[in-house]
Amino acid sequence: MNGQNRENIKPGITVDIVLKQDQRSGRRTRGIVKEILTRSTNHPHGIKVRLESGQVGRVKEIVE
Repeated sequence: MNGQNRENIKPGITVDIVLKQDQRSGRRTRGIVKEILTRSTNHPHGIKVRLESGQVGRVKEIVE
């Protein structure tokens, strides 16, 4: 599932995000959502979240 819709993302789920410094390479980082930072209901590049590790990035995929 992609991470463009805010309603699909809840704190505690596992996601793959792209960090700001990895946007060019597309390298993904896996982690657990601590906080949702994007206020809008959807975003074409993915909803921005903070992981429990403190890293911030846009959700590319929700891990089932």
